[in-house]
Amino acid sequence: MGVIGVQLVLSMVVASLLQKFSPYFSFARWLLCNGSLVRYRHPSDEELMNLAGKQVPKGKFKKDRKENGTAGKPATVPKDIELQLETKPVSPMDALVLHYYSEYQWLLDFAVHATLVYVLTEAYYTIAAPAGELNLGLVWCLLSLAFCLKVLFSLTGQYFGAEGGGERSLCVTFGFFFFVKAMGTLIVSERFLEFGLDEGFTNFSENAIGFLHQQGLESAGPISKLTFKAVLAVFCAVIGAFLTFPGLRLAKMHLDALTLYAHKPFTQAMLHLNFLAPLLVALLWVKPIARDYLMNMPMGRGQRLHLLTPEGFDSVRLWAVVLLCVLRLLLTRSHLQAYLDLARERVDRMKREAGRIGTRDLQKMVARVFYYLCVIALQYLAPLVLLLNLVFLLKTLGGHSWVILPESFTAATPVGPSSVPVAATTLPPLPSSASSSAEAPSSESLADDAGAAVAQVAVTMQSLRAVFAAPLYRGILSFLTWWTCACWFTTSLFGLMYHQYLVAA
Repeated sequence: MGVIGVQLVLSMVVASLLQKFSPYFSFARWLLCNGSLVRYRHPSDEELMNLAGKQVPKGKFKKDRKENGTAGKPATVPKDIELQLETKPVSPMDALVLHYYSEYQWLLDFAVHATLVYVLTEAYYTIAAPAGELNLGLVWCLLSLAFCLKVLFSLTGQYFGAEGGGERSLCVTFGFFFFVKAMGTLIVSERFLEFGLDEGFTNFSENAIGFLHQQGLESAGPISKLTFKAVLAVFCAVIGAFLTFPGLRLAKMHLDALTLYAHKPFTQAMLHLNFLAPLLVALLWVKPIARDYLMNMPMGRGQRLHLLTPEGFDSVRLWAVVLLCVLRLLLTRSHLQAYLDLARERVDRMKREAGRIGTRDLQKMVARVFYYLCVIALQYLAPLVLLLNLVFLLKTLGGHSWVILPESFTAATPVGPSSVPVAATTLPPLPSSASSSAEAPSSESLADDAGAAVAQVAVTMQSLRAVFAAPLYRGILSFLTWWTCACWFTTSLFGLMYHQYLVAA
């Protein structure tokens, strides 16, 4: 049974590309620095003083700062100064100084290479159909999930550690809110929300009891259903807390992008679709709205149109999540440019105020927007990476297919090599390694013992694969995919209401 082979070669090639070519070509760097994003350059002290009507010798401020440090009296200018910010395309040299740039580049580049490995692996499984070979594409997906959660944890920790701004209270509040929401969702009947959690847990519990009985252990089950759902709810609360500030930031960028592209109706339509896409995807798991209606579409006079098979409908949901990720990736620059325009908006708002402002404060107000560009990009793209890898795992571990089969297709669909049997599998008996022979051990007996040990390990691994079967993976990953979409839209909707009505009021 092959354990490495072609997949290992593909992984090594992609890993070499990630290591050797990232300094020369980086998708993350190209996304920011291809010339389409324009930043606003903060004005110098001399420019501000000249606009204020004060002629200052060139280099005076640098000389004063060098002599007096920060002890000197800061220069001020009127807030209603006629200041027009200069624009400049974002360059690779500019991006090097951005906060969280290394985390942004690593996460996005690794996610791109992990997606490439997964796509090549899926093509390999489709063409060669290896039996019992370890799917290395799943390892890359799991690593992408780990890096994504680490970045989201780091960003949330920055907000949680802020003092006096209310961010910590907001994180805790949304964490408890999503915990209650997850517990309420998990008690909803499968007739309304079809995740397959009950079926997956039952399959897991029965196979685990059989496995423990084979080991000579008496058990009523490894975990109760209540504990299983409580642990899942806690994990969902953590994900919801991680997605709080990305959702709030997405809502703000959505409103700013609508204003920026007010003269482009098509772009505005795409922006609205992009904002509503997580809700539309989440509705595909609501059985009365999605499966019961779309698969049995009423045509009048008691007739119904059957378009898809149940397996085809599952494939539609997978493609819907992928299209959501593609749409959000295509609109990344539109949202990031709307964020960069905040510098100009802040200056325009300042001009309508009375009083004076320090030159340093004005420069920080403009420069801070660009300095946090990678943080905003991570808040926009990290949930996308999380969602995309979840759907990859759901497809492979859940035994789904990318092929959308129509209702008229009646041929039996072969199960992919990466799929796990759906039904509960009878656990194979474990071979006995005990020997009744009282003779002294010889080379043949040692070889027999080694072969028996290897066979016992193989049978044990096969039994564990039967315990962690496709129904369990399908239920958990389907729920987590739906949950990520629901949380992302919930926080974005809350941010939309906050920025549209509360801040504007």
